[in-house]
Amino acid sequence: MTSGFDEAQEALGARLRELRRRAGLSGRKLAALSGWHESKVSKIEYGRIRPSDADIRAYCEHSGAADQLPDLLATLHTIDTAYLEWRRILGTGLKRRQQKSLKIEAAATFLRGYQTQVVPGLLQTAEYATALLKRSIEFHRIPDDLDESVSTRMERQRILYQRDHRFHFLLAEQALYSTVGSDDVMAGQLDRLASMIGMPRVTLGVIPAVAEVLVVSTSFVLFDNRMVMVEGTAAELTITQPREVALYGRAFDTLARQAVTGKAARELIMSALGKRR
Repeated sequence: MTSGFDEAQEALGARLRELRRRAGLSGRKLAALSGWHESKVSKIEYGRIRPSDADIRAYCEHSGAADQLPDLLATLHTIDTAYLEWRRILGTGLKRRQQKSLKIEAAATFLRGYQTQVVPGLLQTAEYATALLKRSIEFHRIPDDLDESVSTRMERQRILYQRDHRFHFLLAEQALYSTVGSDDVMAGQLDRLASMIGMPRVTLGVIPAVAEVLVVSTSFVLFDNRMVMVEGTAAELTITQPREVALYGRAFDTLARQAVTGKAARELIMSALGKRR
């Protein structure tokens, strides 16, 4: 999942290696000038460790490339923001992350989301969101701002009714059966999903559990054709590299062709609901 992050770090290392070579510096000489162990140079240049701001400054200073410093620092900081650990994102609680989602969703005109295990936030009932976010607070051991976080998640859903936005949600059938909260919570959530089929500007597809595996993927959200967000267990990955965004787009299209919509999707939802009742 972190291939884009690794590739970006390797690309930055290659740029630094080129600066050093153009200046006629050996790796050993640069390490001596910078007060580093000589192995650090190769680790930076081949993407095995991430350089710090100070490391970048040392490369530019000793390579006579002060004019490259602003761009190299900007590249480094872009890598930093592409892969964010949850402990950094959720350090003050969940509400701030919900507010970030609200802004990102508002800036997109076409949102496509694929979920393997749970119902997407924009389609959740308040009870389902409460149960899910409560477990997230417990798991990540973060400040408890549950009520505010649920309120903000519900506020996000107003975007579903704005005419300048379109949505296409894909759920693996497992998401209809993964228990969040209780049977009553799940019944309410499944009722909500069934009622959203046919809603203007919203397409809801369910990928049957027996569908052939054509794409192996974690859950992700595509914002137009410019950005993908992937939520992992330990971190959130933001992808903006056009080639990688296009790959996620192809994955979504493949999954969408396997999904059922309309009456067939409602039948799968009602079957899951029947088992809860």
